[in-house]
Amino acid sequence: MQPAMIWSNLNGLMWLLLMLVPLIFLQRLLYREFQAVFILITHKPGMAISLFALVFLPGVFLHELSHLVVARLVGVRTGRFSLLPRPMPDGHLQLGYVETSQTDWIRASLIGTAPLIVGGLFVAFAANYRMELPLLWDVLRKGQIELFWMGVVALPNLHDFWLWFYLTFVVSSTMLPSNSDRHAWLPLGFVLILLFGLAVLVGAGPWMLDKLAPPINSMLRALAMLFGISVIVHAILLLPIAGFHKILVRITGFDIG
Repeated sequence: MQPAMIWSNLNGLMWLLLMLVPLIFLQRLLYREFQAVFILITHKPGMAISLFALVFLPGVFLHELSHLVVARLVGVRTGRFSLLPRPMPDGHLQLGYVETSQTDWIRASLIGTAPLIVGGLFVAFAANYRMELPLLWDVLRKGQIELFWMGVVALPNLHDFWLWFYLTFVVSSTMLPSNSDRHAWLPLGFVLILLFGLAVLVGAGPWMLDKLAPPINSMLRALAMLFGISVIVHAILLLPIAGFHKILVRITGFDIG
């Protein structure tokens, strides 16, 4: 198999990482900007937390609901379900949770991955059928810059555009699995790597590269595109939120460290 063909079957992981890193960075930066803005407006940390949680409520609801539904589908008992924010001992803010019983790492991995799958499907639906973003991407890919900007300017005229833009933002910002969601991924990854190594040792490497790599690569590229859409949405919001933060700092005379 030619190097170019091998690369075309394995480049999905690279694109995924290229989109995931800026998404995590922009997500954390926007979280800080939102929290700073709410604290400067209210001067009450408790109220600021409530406003922050309210903004992201639809995404948090979908995140926790996906955990709950998948847990019940795979036969894992569930306990309390909460959408109320609460500060954690490590300084992080937990926006919601669903309690599940201890289970094996396979089912735990499925439960932990559920928000990414459900959130990704929602973002794909909103981008394709409510905001026409793939059409813009196709125009940009062809180098039709002027037509691309015309499309960007026309986007707000779409029916319910701002509603879908907001929902895409909050869902994509909360669909990434949390630390607790990823706790079972390590043993799963170890087993997959072990199975891959054994397959290579018995001579199945070329077969996997020919039969398994293309669909896996396509899946990774599709996920990278979803992350790319999320990056664009986060980047668009960052400028006005950060600008409003600076205005509040000038008005109030103090900032949040």
